Amino acid sequence: MKSIKVMSPSSVANLSCGYDILGICLDHVGDEMIITKTNSPGISITNIKGAKLSYSVDKNVAGIAAKSYLSKNPSKFGFEIEIIKKVAAGSGLGSSASSAVAAVYGIDYLLERNSNKIDLIKHAVDGEQFASGEAHADNIAPTMFGGLTLVRDLKTLDILNLPFPKDLFITILHPEIELKTSILRNVLNKKISIKKVVKQTANLGGLISGLYSNDYQLISRCLVDEIVEERRASSIPGFYSLKESAIQNGALGFGISGSGPSIFSISKGKKTASSVKKGFEKVYSQKNISFKTFISKINYEGVKVFEQWFTIV
Repeated sequence: MKSIKVMSPSSVANLSCGYDILGICLDHVGDEMIITKTNSPGISITNIKGAKLSYSVDKNVAGIAAKSYLSKNPSKFGFEIEIIKKVAAGSGLGSSASSAVAAVYGIDYLLERNSNKIDLIKHAVDGEQFASGEAHADNIAPTMFGGLTLVRDLKTLDILNLPFPKDLFITILHPEIELKTSILRNVLNKKISIKKVVKQTANLGGLISGLYSNDYQLISRCLVDEIVEERRASSIPGFYSLKESAIQNGALGFGISGSGPSIFSISKGKKTASSVKKGFEKVYSQKNISFKTFISKINYEGVKVFEQWFTIV
Protein backbone atom coordinates (compact mmCIF):
# COMPACT_ATOMS: atom_id res chain seq x y z
CA MET A 1 0.00 0.00 0.00
CA LYS A 2 1.37 3.43 -0.95
CA SER A 3 0.28 6.89 0.24
CA ILE A 4 1.12 10.42 -0.84
CA LYS A 5 0.18 13.90 0.33
CA VAL A 6 -0.78 16.38 -2.38
CA MET A 7 -0.82 20.16 -1.98
CA SER A 8 -3.20 21.92 -4.37
CA PRO A 9 -3.03 25.74 -4.31
CA SER A 10 -5.80 28.31 -4.14
CA SER A 11 -6.30 30.70 -7.05
CA VAL A 12 -7.90 33.90 -8.28
CA ALA A 13 -10.09 33.60 -11.36
CA ASN A 14 -11.40 36.14 -13.89
CA LEU A 15 -8.89 38.93 -13.08
CA SER A 16 -11.58 41.50 -13.83
CA CYS A 17 -11.56 41.41 -17.64
CA GLY A 18 -11.10 37.65 -18.16
CA TYR A 19 -14.37 36.09 -17.02
CA ASP A 20 -14.09 32.27 -17.06
CA ILE A 21 -10.77 32.35 -18.93
CA LEU A 22 -8.04 33.99 -16.78
CA GLY A 23 -6.61 32.72 -13.50
CA ILE A 24 -3.62 33.20 -11.18
CA CYS A 25 -2.17 30.54 -8.88
CA LEU A 26 -1.59 31.83 -5.34
CA ASP A 27 1.48 31.08 -3.27
CA HIS A 28 -0.26 31.18 0.10
CA VAL A 29 -2.61 28.39 1.07
CA GLY A 30 -3.95 25.29 -0.60
CA ASP A 31 -5.94 22.17 0.08
CA GLU A 32 -4.05 19.07 1.10
CA MET A 33 -5.11 15.55 0.22
CA ILE A 34 -3.77 12.21 1.42
CA ILE A 35 -4.37 9.51 -1.17
CA THR A 36 -3.69 5.86 -0.46
CA LYS A 37 -3.55 3.15 -3.13
CA THR A 38 -5.34 -0.04 -2.07
CA ASN A 39 -5.63 -3.52 -3.52
CA SER A 40 -9.44 -3.35 -3.63
CA PRO A 41 -10.80 -1.42 -6.66
CA GLY A 42 -12.98 1.64 -6.10
CA ILE A 43 -12.79 5.05 -4.48
CA SER A 44 -13.70 5.97 -0.93
CA ILE A 45 -13.47 9.23 0.99
CA THR A 46 -12.32 8.23 4.46
CA ASN A 47 -11.89 11.56 6.26
CA ILE A 48 -12.59 15.26 5.72
CA LYS A 49 -11.04 17.97 7.87
CA GLY A 50 -11.76 21.68 7.76
CA ALA A 51 -15.17 21.63 6.08
CA LYS A 52 -18.52 19.89 6.16
CA LEU A 53 -18.57 18.07 2.84
CA SER A 54 -20.22 14.89 1.63
CA TYR A 55 -18.39 11.59 2.04
CA SER A 56 -20.34 10.27 -0.95
CA VAL A 57 -18.00 9.92 -3.92
CA ASP A 58 -20.81 11.02 -6.24
CA LYS A 59 -21.51 14.20 -4.24
CA ASN A 60 -17.97 15.35 -3.59
CA VAL A 61 -15.84 17.30 -6.10
CA ALA A 62 -12.75 15.19 -5.40
CA GLY A 63 -14.68 11.95 -5.73
CA ILE A 64 -16.33 12.98 -9.00
CA ALA A 65 -13.01 14.09 -10.50
CA ALA A 66 -11.35 10.84 -9.39
CA LYS A 67 -14.14 8.73 -10.91
CA SER A 68 -13.87 10.68 -14.15
CA TYR A 69 -10.14 9.99 -14.30
CA LEU A 70 -10.52 6.26 -13.60
CA SER A 71 -13.33 5.91 -16.14
CA LYS A 72 -10.80 6.79 -18.85
CA ASN A 73 -7.76 5.32 -17.11
CA PRO A 74 -8.90 2.04 -15.51
CA SER A 75 -6.85 0.55 -12.70
CA LYS A 76 -6.92 -2.71 -10.77
CA PHE A 77 -6.16 -0.67 -7.66
CA GLY A 78 -8.50 1.38 -5.51
CA PHE A 79 -7.94 4.65 -3.68
CA GLU A 80 -8.78 6.06 -0.26
CA ILE A 81 -8.93 9.84 -0.07
CA GLU A 82 -8.52 12.05 2.98
CA ILE A 83 -9.33 15.72 2.34
CA ILE A 84 -7.79 18.52 4.40
CA LYS A 85 -9.65 21.68 3.37
CA LYS A 86 -7.63 24.84 3.79
CA VAL A 87 -9.38 26.80 1.05
CA ALA A 88 -12.83 27.70 2.37
CA ALA A 89 -15.76 26.49 0.31
CA GLY A 90 -17.62 29.33 -1.39
CA SER A 91 -14.71 31.72 -0.77
CA GLY A 92 -14.02 32.69 -4.35
CA LEU A 93 -10.49 31.29 -4.07
CA GLY A 94 -10.92 28.14 -6.11
CA SER A 95 -11.83 25.71 -3.34
CA SER A 96 -13.53 23.15 -5.57
CA ALA A 97 -10.74 23.42 -8.15
CA SER A 98 -8.14 22.70 -5.46
CA SER A 99 -9.90 19.49 -4.48
CA ALA A 100 -10.56 18.33 -8.04
CA VAL A 101 -6.98 18.94 -9.17
CA ALA A 102 -5.50 17.24 -6.10
CA ALA A 103 -7.57 14.11 -6.66
CA VAL A 104 -6.72 13.52 -10.31
CA TYR A 105 -3.08 14.59 -10.01
CA GLY A 106 -2.52 12.44 -6.92
CA ILE A 107 -4.10 9.30 -8.35
CA ASP A 108 -2.16 9.68 -11.59
CA TYR A 109 1.04 10.11 -9.55
CA LEU A 110 0.39 6.96 -7.53
CA LEU A 111 -0.24 4.99 -10.72
CA GLU A 112 3.06 6.35 -12.11
CA ARG A 113 1.43 7.23 -15.41
CA ASN A 114 2.93 10.73 -15.74
CA SER A 115 -0.05 11.92 -17.74
CA ASN A 116 0.01 15.25 -19.51
CA LYS A 117 -1.52 17.89 -17.25
CA ILE A 118 -3.86 18.93 -20.06
CA ASP A 119 -5.30 15.42 -20.04
CA LEU A 120 -5.77 15.60 -16.27
CA ILE A 121 -7.58 18.94 -16.47
CA LYS A 122 -10.59 17.55 -18.32
CA HIS A 123 -11.28 15.20 -15.40
CA ALA A 124 -10.82 17.94 -12.82
CA VAL A 125 -13.30 20.06 -14.78
CA ASP A 126 -15.93 17.33 -14.29
CA GLY A 127 -15.60 17.83 -10.55
CA GLU A 128 -15.69 21.62 -10.87
CA GLN A 129 -18.85 21.40 -12.95
CA PHE A 130 -20.61 19.61 -10.10
CA ALA A 131 -19.71 22.40 -7.68
CA SER A 132 -20.54 25.42 -9.84
CA GLY A 133 -23.21 24.11 -12.20
CA GLU A 134 -21.14 24.85 -15.31
CA ALA A 135 -17.88 23.56 -16.72
CA HIS A 136 -15.04 26.07 -16.54
CA ALA A 137 -11.30 25.86 -15.95
CA ASP A 138 -10.23 29.37 -14.92
CA ASN A 139 -9.35 28.07 -11.43
CA ILE A 140 -8.45 24.53 -12.51
CA ALA A 141 -5.77 25.65 -15.01
CA PRO A 142 -3.64 27.85 -12.70
CA THR A 143 -3.96 25.35 -9.85
CA MET A 144 -2.72 22.58 -12.15
CA PHE A 145 0.01 24.50 -13.99
CA GLY A 146 0.90 27.35 -11.66
CA GLY A 147 1.46 30.90 -12.89
CA LEU A 148 -1.07 32.93 -14.85
CA THR A 149 -3.16 31.01 -17.35
CA LEU A 150 -5.58 31.72 -20.19
CA VAL A 151 -8.22 29.17 -21.19
CA ARG A 152 -8.58 30.01 -24.88
CA ASP A 153 -10.99 27.15 -25.54
CA LEU A 154 -12.42 24.80 -22.92
CA LYS A 155 -13.73 22.18 -25.34
CA THR A 156 -10.32 21.53 -26.88
CA LEU A 157 -8.46 22.41 -23.64
CA ASP A 158 -6.40 25.02 -25.45
CA ILE A 159 -4.74 26.53 -22.35
CA LEU A 160 -1.87 28.99 -22.37
CA ASN A 161 0.63 29.97 -19.69
CA LEU A 162 1.10 33.74 -19.87
CA PRO A 163 4.21 35.67 -18.81
CA PHE A 164 3.97 38.27 -16.07
CA PRO A 165 6.23 40.81 -14.32
CA LYS A 166 8.08 39.14 -11.46
CA ASP A 167 7.24 41.75 -8.84
CA LEU A 168 3.46 41.44 -9.02
CA PHE A 169 1.85 40.79 -5.65
CA ILE A 170 -1.74 39.83 -4.93
CA THR A 171 -3.59 41.17 -1.88
CA ILE A 172 -6.66 39.20 -0.79
CA LEU A 173 -9.46 40.08 1.60
CA HIS A 174 -11.78 37.20 2.42
CA PRO A 175 -15.00 38.09 4.28
CA GLU A 176 -15.95 34.97 6.21
CA ILE A 177 -19.27 34.51 4.48
CA GLU A 178 -20.04 31.86 1.88
CA LEU A 179 -21.32 32.67 -1.60
CA LYS A 180 -22.28 29.76 -3.82
CA THR A 181 -20.74 29.99 -7.29
CA SER A 182 -23.74 28.19 -8.81
CA ILE A 183 -26.08 30.90 -7.45
CA LEU A 184 -23.88 33.85 -8.40
CA ARG A 185 -23.52 32.63 -11.97
CA ASN A 186 -27.29 32.93 -12.25
CA VAL A 187 -27.34 36.63 -11.32
CA LEU A 188 -25.30 37.57 -14.37
CA ASN A 189 -26.91 39.37 -17.24
CA LYS A 190 -27.27 36.87 -20.08
CA LYS A 191 -27.58 39.64 -22.67
CA ILE A 192 -24.55 41.91 -22.92
CA SER A 193 -24.43 44.97 -25.17
CA ILE A 194 -21.94 45.02 -28.03
CA LYS A 195 -20.49 48.20 -26.53
CA LYS A 196 -19.59 46.39 -23.30
CA VAL A 197 -18.21 43.38 -25.13
CA VAL A 198 -15.94 45.67 -27.15
CA LYS A 199 -14.66 47.35 -23.98
CA GLN A 200 -14.09 44.03 -22.23
CA THR A 201 -12.25 42.44 -25.12
CA ALA A 202 -10.12 45.58 -25.51
CA ASN A 203 -9.19 45.34 -21.83
CA LEU A 204 -8.37 41.66 -22.16
CA GLY A 205 -6.15 42.24 -25.18
CA GLY A 206 -4.46 45.18 -23.49
CA LEU A 207 -3.85 43.23 -20.29
CA ILE A 208 -2.15 40.39 -22.15
CA SER A 209 -0.01 42.90 -24.05
CA GLY A 210 0.94 44.54 -20.75
CA LEU A 211 1.91 41.19 -19.24
CA TYR A 212 4.21 40.43 -22.17
CA SER A 213 5.79 43.90 -22.19
CA ASN A 214 5.97 44.46 -18.39
CA ASP A 215 3.95 47.64 -18.92
CA TYR A 216 2.47 48.28 -15.48
CA GLN A 217 0.42 51.28 -16.55
CA LEU A 218 -1.18 49.30 -19.36
CA ILE A 219 -1.90 46.43 -16.96
CA SER A 220 -3.53 48.90 -14.59
CA ARG A 221 -5.70 50.49 -17.27
CA CYS A 222 -6.95 47.08 -18.38
CA LEU A 223 -7.82 45.51 -15.00
CA VAL A 224 -11.41 46.68 -15.41
CA ASP A 225 -14.56 44.55 -15.43
CA GLU A 226 -17.29 45.84 -17.72
CA ILE A 227 -19.60 42.85 -17.39
CA VAL A 228 -19.63 40.90 -14.12
CA GLU A 229 -18.72 43.36 -11.35
CA GLU A 230 -21.91 45.43 -11.57
CA ARG A 231 -24.00 42.31 -10.95
CA ARG A 232 -21.98 40.77 -8.12
CA ALA A 233 -20.64 43.76 -6.20
CA SER A 234 -23.79 44.14 -4.09
CA SER A 235 -23.21 40.64 -2.64
CA ILE A 236 -19.91 41.73 -1.09
CA PRO A 237 -20.21 44.05 1.93
CA GLY A 238 -18.23 47.28 1.49
CA PHE A 239 -17.16 46.44 -2.05
CA TYR A 240 -16.86 49.98 -3.37
CA SER A 241 -15.15 51.25 -0.21
CA LEU A 242 -12.57 48.48 -0.62
CA LYS A 243 -12.12 49.37 -4.26
CA GLU A 244 -11.55 53.04 -3.48
CA SER A 245 -9.09 52.12 -0.73
CA ALA A 246 -7.09 49.82 -3.03
CA ILE A 247 -6.70 52.46 -5.72
CA GLN A 248 -5.80 55.17 -3.20
CA ASN A 249 -3.09 52.91 -1.78
CA GLY A 250 -1.48 52.38 -5.17
CA ALA A 251 -2.94 49.09 -6.44
CA LEU A 252 -2.73 48.49 -10.18
CA GLY A 253 -6.21 46.99 -10.14
CA PHE A 254 -8.99 45.60 -7.97
CA GLY A 255 -11.78 43.13 -8.48
CA ILE A 256 -13.85 40.18 -7.33
CA SER A 257 -11.93 36.93 -6.91
CA GLY A 258 -13.93 34.37 -8.85
CA SER A 259 -17.56 34.79 -7.84
CA GLY A 260 -16.63 36.26 -4.42
CA PRO A 261 -16.93 37.07 -1.61
CA SER A 262 -13.12 37.36 -1.64
CA ILE A 263 -11.74 40.38 -3.42
CA PHE A 264 -8.25 40.86 -4.83
CA SER A 265 -5.92 43.63 -5.83
CA ILE A 266 -2.75 43.43 -7.89
CA SER A 267 0.19 45.66 -6.97
CA LYS A 268 3.70 46.35 -8.15
CA GLY A 269 5.93 45.38 -5.23
CA LYS A 270 5.26 44.00 -1.79
CA LYS A 271 5.39 47.42 -0.12
CA THR A 272 2.37 48.64 -2.10
CA ALA A 273 0.59 45.31 -1.57
CA SER A 274 1.09 45.76 2.19
CA SER A 275 -0.39 49.27 2.06
CA VAL A 276 -3.40 47.89 0.22
CA LYS A 277 -3.79 45.17 2.85
CA LYS A 278 -3.77 47.74 5.67
CA GLY A 279 -6.38 49.75 3.80
CA PHE A 280 -8.63 46.71 3.44
CA GLU A 281 -8.30 46.00 7.17
CA LYS A 282 -9.19 49.59 8.02
CA VAL A 283 -12.36 49.41 5.91
CA TYR A 284 -13.46 46.08 7.42
CA SER A 285 -12.58 46.99 11.00
CA GLN A 286 -15.68 49.19 10.83
CA LYS A 287 -17.92 46.27 9.89
CA ASN A 288 -19.33 43.48 12.02
CA ILE A 289 -17.94 40.79 9.73
CA SER A 290 -15.07 38.40 10.41
CA PHE A 291 -12.43 38.50 7.70
CA LYS A 292 -8.96 37.42 6.74
CA THR A 293 -6.34 39.19 4.65
CA PHE A 294 -3.11 38.01 3.11
CA ILE A 295 -0.52 38.88 0.48
CA SER A 296 0.67 36.36 -2.08
CA LYS A 297 3.23 36.16 -4.83
CA ILE A 298 2.29 34.17 -7.90
CA ASN A 299 2.91 30.45 -7.44
CA TYR A 300 5.01 29.08 -10.32
CA GLU A 301 4.56 25.36 -9.50
CA GLY A 302 0.89 24.65 -9.08
CA VAL A 303 -0.15 21.29 -7.64
CA LYS A 304 2.63 19.15 -6.17
CA VAL A 305 3.33 16.03 -4.13
CA PHE A 306 5.23 16.21 -0.85
CA GLU A 307 8.00 13.74 -1.63
CA GLN A 308 9.31 13.71 1.94
CA TRP A 309 5.89 12.54 3.17
CA PHE A 310 5.89 9.59 0.77
CA THR A 311 5.37 6.23 2.56
CA ILE A 312 5.33 2.62 1.46
CA VAL A 313 3.89 -0.13 3.64
